[in-house]
Amino acid sequence: MRTDLFPAIEPNRTGMLTVDSLHTLYWEESGNPKGCPVIFLHGGPGAGTSPTHRRFFDPAFYRIILLDQRGAGRSTPPAETRDNTLPHLIEDLEILRRHLKIENWLVFGGSWGATLALAYGQAHPERCLGFILRGIFLGRMSEVDWFMQGIRMTFPEAWRDFMDFLPPSEREDPLASYHRRLTHPDPAIHLPAARAWSRYEGRCSTLLPGPDAQAAELGAAALSISRLEAHYFVNDVFLAEDQLLTNVGRLRRHPCTIVQGRYDMVCPVVSADELARAWPEARYVVVPDAGHAALEPGVRASLVAATEQFRLTHGASFLTGAVV
Repeated sequence: MRTDLFPAIEPNRTGMLTVDSLHTLYWEESGNPKGCPVIFLHGGPGAGTSPTHRRFFDPAFYRIILLDQRGAGRSTPPAETRDNTLPHLIEDLEILRRHLKIENWLVFGGSWGATLALAYGQAHPERCLGFILRGIFLGRMSEVDWFMQGIRMTFPEAWRDFMDFLPPSEREDPLASYHRRLTHPDPAIHLPAARAWSRYEGRCSTLLPGPDAQAAELGAAALSISRLEAHYFVNDVFLAEDQLLTNVGRLRRHPCTIVQGRYDMVCPVVSADELARAWPEARYVVVPDAGHAALEPGVRASLVAATEQFRLTHGASFLTGAVV
């Protein structure tokens, strides 16, 4: 079974979809126009999509849909928190699905994308062919607290730099302090905070540091990622505590693969383990030599293998209209 990324491809078509009076979302479609639809849900929130994300899927079989969520990537306005909630993102997926005349689709998401995939699937299970999930984040306050404080147990240097960016008077509640700075209208205030936040997350995202480990702080996505993550965190991710675990029964008839790096410090393995125990029918893959990032070798290979497994297992059923 293939485990390497597929060759680079270009989109067959792209578009800007107006979802309300404020937000317009970038979407693209590549691969087989008559193939099995798959929606790729990026992380963050705020990270946006990239051409590499098309390459997890066999373009001869899949109709590959990428979407930049509200405030992310090429969607407008950038880094916008107004009218940006989890229910908004769920409805956006339905607007896009109807716009593209797709009956149902495979849902592929990592990190925040896995959160959105679970929330969307629980709201619209009849629209899902199955799930491929990576780096599980269940939107619980214990996970937010881990990101803001707990990572220092493994990455004390990165966490210390993250805290030292703030004046001593603002360190008692670093999430509120960062949120206040990241949402300030003055770029002289919000851009340095965005770089500090993105640098922290980048340094903690891989098992072994690579040339891209700290690249996020320099990219245009730094403000979108940091501002939207802080926005969602201060609003309890717009979820009730344990909501995604409590409602997982709505999804258990769907095929699912969960891929998790053993040494993921951004979204620790305990959340994936709890999800797998609540969803025993799911295939649970723990990559023994990986952290959080999707492109670490073991994670990347496992994700491609999962898309190939879905193709081999459910391809014939999809072609006859009988999947799930």
